[in-house]
Formats: sequence, C-alpha cells, structure tokens
Amino acid sequence: MRPKSGLIFVILVLLGLVILSCQNGSSLRQGPANSDSSSGGQGQSVEVDVLTYHYDPTRQGLNALENTLTLSNVNSNSFGKVGFFPVDGKVDGQPLYVHELVVSNLPHNTLFVVTENDSVYAFDADTGTQLWQATALEHGETPSDDLGCNLISPTIGITSTPVIDLHQGRNGAIYFVAMSKDSAGNYHQRLHALDITTGEELFGGPAEILATYPGTGDNSENGQVIFDPRQYAVRAALLELNGAIYMAFTSHCDFRPYTGWVMGYGATTLAQTSVLNLTPNGAEGAIWMAGVGLAADTQGYIYLLDANGSFDSTLNGQRFPNNGDFGNGFLKIATSPQLTVADYFQPYNTAEESEQDVDLGSGGAMVLPDLTDSTGRTRHLVIGAGKDGHIYVLDRNNMGKFHPGNNSQIFQDVANGLPGGVWGGPAYFNGTIYYGNNLGPIRAFNLTNGQLPDLPGSQTSLLFAYPGALPSLSANGASNGIVWAVENTNPAVLHAYDAANLIRELYNSNQAGTRDQFGPGNKFITPVVANGKVFVGTTNGVAVFGLLQ
Repeated sequence: MRPKSGLIFVILVLLGLVILSCQNGSSLRQGPANSDSSSGGQGQSVEVDVLTYHYDPTRQGLNALENTLTLSNVNSNSFGKVGFFPVDGKVDGQPLYVHELVVSNLPHNTLFVVTENDSVYAFDADTGTQLWQATALEHGETPSDDLGCNLISPTIGITSTPVIDLHQGRNGAIYFVAMSKDSAGNYHQRLHALDITTGEELFGGPAEILATYPGTGDNSENGQVIFDPRQYAVRAALLELNGAIYMAFTSHCDFRPYTGWVMGYGATTLAQTSVLNLTPNGAEGAIWMAGVGLAADTQGYIYLLDANGSFDSTLNGQRFPNNGDFGNGFLKIATSPQLTVADYFQPYNTAEESEQDVDLGSGGAMVLPDLTDSTGRTRHLVIGAGKDGHIYVLDRNNMGKFHPGNNSQIFQDVANGLPGGVWGGPAYFNGTIYYGNNLGPIRAFNLTNGQLPDLPGSQTSLLFAYPGALPSLSANGASNGIVWAVENTNPAVLHAYDAANLIRELYNSNQAGTRDQFGPGNKFITPVVANGKVFVGTTNGVAVFGLLQ
C-alpha cells in the first residue's frame, strides 16, 4: 500500500522544521539553494545542516530536503561508497553535518564525528580532509574501561550523539558528554562545548558532572541520592531545548547501585540548571534507549522511556507513584522551572516486566506531527516501544498513567506489533511509521485517523540481525522517499528501500562485491543523509556513500 502524499504534507514538513528550528535551535536547517552538477539532473540543490540526532528534536528521522538521491539513482550502478574517514575508536554517536562552514578562511561542508576514545573530529565531508581534531581527555587521563560490561566496550569515551548550536559562541558550538579515567583511578563525566571551527573549549568548559537528589534509594546518604560518575554512561543523544543542554544516564549492564538521572545545563554557561532522578527512593530505572535522543515537542516537554526499575504501585490523588519512582516508564518531563515528571504511562504488568528484564528502556520516543482522529479531533501523539513487543501510542495531553490489569487508558496499544522487541526508535514519513525490531524486518505502519493497523502495509524481506534496524529517511518533500538502515553483520551492510513499498530494495552495499563494503557492524547505528551523501558510523571511522560519478 502506498502512503498518501501531496502538497499539504510538504507544507507541514517545512513548517514543522521552521517551528522546531526557531524553538530549539538544533534542528535540521535549510541553507541557500545552489546549482549542483552532481544532482543527477535534479536542478537546484538544497543545502541542509544536521545538528542533532535524527535531524530534529521530534526524532522523526526525516530529511525532507534531499533532492540529489532519488528512487531512480540509488542503485549499485550509480550509487556506492565514495569515501571512508578513519578515526581512533568506535563511532557510536551519529555524525553531524554543517554545510559551508568557514574553517581556516575557507568554506567546507563539514562532518563532525565523536569516538569512544574521547576524540572529536571535523572532516571536509566532500574530500575527507581532516580539518581539526580535539581530545576530551585531561592530562594523564584515558577513556574509561568498560567496567566489566560489554554493552559499551572495550572503552567508554564519547558514546552519545552530540548537539550543535550554530548561534552559540563566535562560530557555533558542539556539545557532548565524555567519560574518562584519571591516573588515580577516578572516573569523570564532563560536559564539553567546542568551537565548531577550531575545536577549542568554550564557556570556561568542560564542566564536571556531579549531582545529588533528595531520596533514600541506591547510593544515597543522609537523605540524598549521590551521582557517582563511575556507575553511569550517556547513551541517549543529547537534546538542546530553550537554551539548555539535556542529558540522561544509563548504567553499565545492571550493575548496581544506580538510579535514573536526567540533567540540564546552561548552553552558554555550562552550569547545571536542573536535576531529576526518576527512581530516587528505589533502584535502577536508567535511560538507555539504544542511542535514540531525548525527544521534545514545541511546548517544551521532553519524552523518554526508562528501563527496568522501581515503580511505586501505590498512587497519590493525582495517580502519580507515591514515592516518585518511575522505573520502566514512558515519561513526559516538564523543563520549567525545574525538571519534573509532568505525566507518564506505566504498563499494567510493569513489575513483571522489570523483574524479567522485558522493559521499555531499550527503545526511544518519537513525537508525531499533529494528526486528526476519526471524530475530527486533533491529536498530539508520541510513540515508543521496548522489549515487550508492544507499540505504545500515547496522547501527550493525557499519557495514561498506571492502571492495574490493563493498558486501556492510553490512545493505542498494538500488543504484538513488534515481536522480539525493539532496541532503537522509529522514523516517520508521509503518514507512515517505520520500525525495525530485533531479528525482524523493517515494518511500515500506515496511519489512519491517527491509528496504527495491527499489521504493516509493507515490510522488508530481510530480517535484521541484533539489535535490528534503526531506520532513517530521506525525501524531496513528499516524493523520492527512501528508508536507510544498517545491518549489524560482518561485513556490515547499508540498505536502501523504497519508502512506499519496503519489499522493493533499491540498494545494499554487498551488491557490488567488495567495492562498497566498510568493515564489521556496530550496534545502534543510524545512517544520516545530507546533501547527496549518506554517512555511516563504524568501529573505526565513517563510511561515506553517494553518487559514483
């Protein structure tokens, strides 16, 4: 089944990008149109910047301004690997992109790459020339070891996707969190802001990340839960929202003591502005989300899924947990004046899911555009899924909270939509939601009146190896929709599918023998498309794909 398309969709996409860019300063940004001889006869090329995970804070994963790569030229005859940018460690964070950035007095389309060796690189995205490299390590430090957990291994440095703000500092700033270990064996988490043209530290940074929060849970003392930088890493992509940088922390495997931390820091001061603990009187409840970014809507709320942990089934008069513990929850977080849980959804069998490690924490949230239901009412929805295989669609104005025995209070629960569970997040294009589950295909669910069907309209013939696919999309308005995904195998494989019919594979990087191969796979990798090129993080660099001519 082909998703609906048309002028209304194009207007909504472009309007949404403008609104988010104005609100958050960290969205996919349209630049000036230039003639581009590499566009395969497409005429005017529209330059874009990719400044945050999945293109914008909604995490919809769509670049709708791509007019170089099309359904007709993405094939093994005209498209393939055109470069590889080597770095000093694993690339677990999604690369970011700024077009025509002036570095050393010359304009460069610039790709930013972070590594688990605590390095940041800026490359010319067209030639592969390294423009600068910076380290987040202080004298005598090394990246953190993996602390006996193989989830981020063998070292932990910069794991999550950074965020870029082109309006901070003299030339723009890239923000990221780095983990390190000093010569005395102490572990550090620090927030950095670097000038995107030089790699120099900004705003007196970096800022050491430390925190306490009222509570009696894991690692508490005298009524305060204490943040121990040794026990955590930042896996979820950073979010910039209304002048603040937000981050969330995961554990190393399930090695206690740990709890669920979310923090905000001023973008121009790097000073801590707000702290929230989601399990302050319990344990666990970390935020993992397989690298998906903290999501946000235009009202200034943050959405996330947290992992197995304490939940207080005794509720107060507002149906919030009595002790403030939200383990294994789908959360809406207010940012003003402080970080607080504004609303939530908890599966009816949350205690069982946490006990069996079949929780929501493996998945991320995505904010949907406004949709109209069957009664003509406009709905403000958010979607997410985790290890239990359910797809949860929630009304952002009434998330559903906790009700023993059923999930009937939420907008929609597709109970077996993603068998095997999800380690990642969805993408959205043209009225369709794209999801890749563990050991399963990428599925396209076509929305009708804001509702998902029980079965997908199309799906790939390929079953993606663990952890499944984390899809992203490129399109030119409502046309030439392409779904991009990486298969975590050896060698890894980049796939491209017709977004209107996933059974139609346009390209994969094994089709031309070894010509386009780029080494072994890496977990939780999301391809990023910018100005006719596709960038894929690997275990030792970034593979670059584009038109071969």
